Amino acid sequence: MARICHTNNCPVGVATQQEKLRQRFTGMPEHVVNFFFFVATEVRSLLARLGYRSLKDIMGRADLLRVREGVHMTKTQTLNLDCLINLPDTRTDRSWLEHETVHSNGSVLDDEILADAAIQAAIRDHGTVSKTYRVVNTDRSVGARVSGVIAKQYGDTGFEGNLVLNFAGSVGQSFGAFILSGLTLNLEGEANDYVGKGMNGGEIIIKPFATATYDPAENVIVGNTCLYGATGGTLFANGQAGERFAVRNSFGKAVIEGTGDHCCEYMTGGVIVVLGRSGRNVGAGMTGGLAYFLDEDGSFPTKVNPEIVKVQRVVTESGARQLKELIAAHAERTGSPKAKRILEQWSDYLPKFWQVVPPSEADSPETNPNVTSEKVLTPAQ
Repeated sequence: MARICHTNNCPVGVATQQEKLRQRFTGMPEHVVNFFFFVATEVRSLLARLGYRSLKDIMGRADLLRVREGVHMTKTQTLNLDCLINLPDTRTDRSWLEHETVHSNGSVLDDEILADAAIQAAIRDHGTVSKTYRVVNTDRSVGARVSGVIAKQYGDTGFEGNLVLNFAGSVGQSFGAFILSGLTLNLEGEANDYVGKGMNGGEIIIKPFATATYDPAENVIVGNTCLYGATGGTLFANGQAGERFAVRNSFGKAVIEGTGDHCCEYMTGGVIVVLGRSGRNVGAGMTGGLAYFLDEDGSFPTKVNPEIVKVQRVVTESGARQLKELIAAHAERTGSPKAKRILEQWSDYLPKFWQVVPPSEADSPETNPNVTSEKVLTPAQ
């Protein structure tokens, strides 16, 4: 509720390492342990009522599932749960539960990338290389392991080469998670949730399939919670994102063409540009960074959580320049028709943008015309 967990100043002494604040917490660790003992006891009781001894005994037992009768909810009336209930019989053959001692997902795409001699040479010699791969939705955390190898040798910023990895297809979760400077991930297709999660540097570029006939600005191209906790890097996506875009973003930059609810929640830094509609609760708990939202129907101010942030038009040359440069980069990287149209009609579109400003950015050149004698823009500019 206080929304300051990340500042180490928890007012009730829970989420802090400051001894003077921790003294405010009257509970004891033993209370938490006791609570989980009760949880375990209740689980055992429920299992016993069903006639089983352990959770392992009921894993995968779809035959134990039943659709609850008599529930009348509009949003569930058309749900068909056959895909969850009518599964192969797992009562007799339980061999699938026997995993390796050390869990492994087996060979993953990053292993294939790292096994390439040209990639190895580029990492070793700070070189530049470009490679192309097909992806499917079981390819998860693509780029993370490559970044780990680079970080092990050079740290977060020591790699001076550039690996350009091109992908085509519908990729799984966490595409580009934790990537570093020196990595460029190009995706033609679409991505699942958590694109750019924790990314530290580099660039992620996502655009629709070349054969797509739909308007990218009106369709979702990445899933939920993208750019979560990013500490750097840039994401350009020619399409809309799901919910919780750029949550806890602290230094990442992004251009997207629409978002769901809770965009920029708990954001502490970075710059976000949204070239289309957004859902409710924008900027909740946002304490840093800037965000620009194109408002073509006049509804945007009603979607902002006003508890911390304020909204204003783009009123300084620095703000307009920052916005235009990011849109231009987005148009160049993704070929976005909407970005190109905005740039071509800049004087018409600039007055339609709102700038979301937390208190920490109130005196920045991008938001305040009184800083360094910034020129005040008029609607015509």
